[in-house]
Amino acid sequence: MQPRIITVRPSPGQKSRALLQFGTITVPAAVGRSGRTTRKREGDGATPIGEMRLLSGFARGERISGLRTRLPIRLIRADMLWCDQPGDANYNRLVRAPFGKSHEKMKRDDGLYDLCLVMDWNVTSRVRNRGSAIFFHLIRPGYQPTEGCIAVHRRDMNRILPHLRKGTVVRVL
Repeated sequence: MQPRIITVRPSPGQKSRALLQFGTITVPAAVGRSGRTTRKREGDGATPIGEMRLLSGFARGERISGLRTRLPIRLIRADMLWCDQPGDANYNRLVRAPFGKSHEKMKRDDGLYDLCLVMDWNVTSRVRNRGSAIFFHLIRPGYQPTEGCIAVHRRDMNRILPHLRKGTVVRVL
């Protein structure tokens, strides 16, 4: 049976670094610039401690091909945005451009979201200001901190992706 839990443990001495374990695979990862928290708030730069189920994902078709996964994956288009405006009815949801409120572009120039998995943090049951766009995505060079997401190297994402499916649990300790 395939492992169904991804465990993210803090790295000693670096609040924005972690070790991600999935079955027998253990890889370095980055978490939020503020480390981890049990009291996640919009814009705090922290990764929420808890369990989040994988819901789906996004991929840049012109940069990523031949994906092997059981997760539902949508190709990213230029008009795809993610609302991070707490007072908006679309908070923590995919929206389309033009969108005048605060948002993140899904088609980023830096490649972080070339492969981006949506974790169920404040998605299926939303609470204003509890945090938005908490994704499992690709890493910045040098394992730089995220804004609250979990990030790994593309080669490591490619190793675990074939085993992931909707409902796989990401457990942040």
